[in-house]
Amino acid sequence: MIDKNKANPDGKVEGEGSYSATADYNKRTADFLKKGKVDEAAREAERALDSKEGAELKAAEAKGKAADISKRHRP
Repeated sequence: MIDKNKANPDGKVEGEGSYSATADYNKRTADFLKKGKVDEAAREAERALDSKEGAELKAAEAKGKAADISKRHRP
């Protein structure tokens, strides 16, 4: 039985994993890869880590990795 609380406004069922969000992510990722700018983006990320904001970026990464996912909000 379909849970009407999990249907999006278009009437499509979107449960624990969102099919439309996955499809959108996959399309945008494929488009990015086709542009051939992966190496450029990697160099930009490396520069950011070596810049003044590097400590803040590393702290955010550590915070994300340390998060207890069992306490995340679930609708």
